[in-house]
Amino acid sequence: MVKRILSIALAYVGIIVGAGLSSGQDLMQYFVGFGVWGMIGVVVLGILNAIFGRIIVTLGSYYRSNDHSEVLSKIAHPFTNRVLDIALIVSCYVIGFVMLAGAGSNLNQQFGLPTWLGALICALLVIFVSFLDFEKITQIIGIFTPIVIIMVLIIAGHTLIGQSFDFTQLNAVAKTLPTNMPNIWVSVLNYFAICVMTGVSMAFVLGGSIIRIGVAEKGGTLGGAIVGLIIAVTSLVLFVNVGKIASADIPMLVLANEIHPWFALAYALVVFGLIFNTAFSLYYALAKRFSETQGGSQFKRYLIIFVISGYALSFLGFKQLVSIMYPVLGYIGMVMLVVLLQAWIREKSNVQDEKHLRRRMISLISKKYDDDKNFTKKDKVEYQQLGEESVVETKEIKEDIHDHVEQVFDSENEE
Repeated sequence: MVKRILSIALAYVGIIVGAGLSSGQDLMQYFVGFGVWGMIGVVVLGILNAIFGRIIVTLGSYYRSNDHSEVLSKIAHPFTNRVLDIALIVSCYVIGFVMLAGAGSNLNQQFGLPTWLGALICALLVIFVSFLDFEKITQIIGIFTPIVIIMVLIIAGHTLIGQSFDFTQLNAVAKTLPTNMPNIWVSVLNYFAICVMTGVSMAFVLGGSIIRIGVAEKGGTLGGAIVGLIIAVTSLVLFVNVGKIASADIPMLVLANEIHPWFALAYALVVFGLIFNTAFSLYYALAKRFSETQGGSQFKRYLIIFVISGYALSFLGFKQLVSIMYPVLGYIGMVMLVVLLQAWIREKSNVQDEKHLRRRMISLISKKYDDDKNFTKKDKVEYQQLGEESVVETKEIKEDIHDHVEQVFDSENEE
């Protein structure tokens, strides 16, 4: 159980933590530019991440979604659903090619590779990994997350421990940075809305793969909290070093080089991995969205088309794309935040009822696999009734519960 929760949390962080955050570029434009008030803003942002991480992954689990449209069609008015569906499609595609551009900038800054080559490597990896099964994909998504957390903490320790800072001077320098936001609170909401627009499609799919709603709740909350922690620590590190990193495409890489060239090499590779995570998550969710209407048969074709065309658009440049596209997508994403919050308030009691229903179904069907217990006719009748009461189609929920229990017992026997 704990292992599964941690796996979900790390996968969620892998979806959200992409080129902008792990590189520090978007944090420079959204928070560091507001000086001390920007540091207060990231604390609020962390709280929002934990709350909505729980909401998004849980709703995905509750509706057993395979793509974002399955959830939005249930929680939003038809017109709002259509607007958000289009907005998510655009967001997935746009942020996807921003990530590819980030991959090019990352490898260019550290290794001197042409930006087109770094973006191409990332694009080819996205296509290759997308053809693996979803369990392997979940493991790949989360693989770089614990590494980047450790590396960010190392950079933070190197920067902050034993040092003193003139915050008045830092505040003055930070406020010279360009920002498209009118104030810190709009910046917090706009940036958080981007996080949601970036991750909601894949997070719904991630939640849909989880049969136990309680596990989804804990995994989403933990994942959101970890995202908030990474943002807060990274923003503080960038703020106290603002004078030396203001013009860099990948500010955190500049700081990594101050520790040791080998550390910077490793950090560049990890950042590339996180860029890949987000690019993959976005294009995977996008291809799923379009292929589901055709029974999933066209998934590979759609994915290849989206990635190749996104690669072509990545030539517009990473830093420029962040400054132009992110604010626009953030304002659109604020509508998504309202819809998600309303859905959570409206469906919260139903979600809890469904959680207990599935827990009971798991308990009943587990008797079939336990040599010390009997699965009686009474149990069979109750199991059928619970399946009919579920928000998910009866046949589907029964099969999913059965498969879940079978996997649990198989893993226990292997141990």
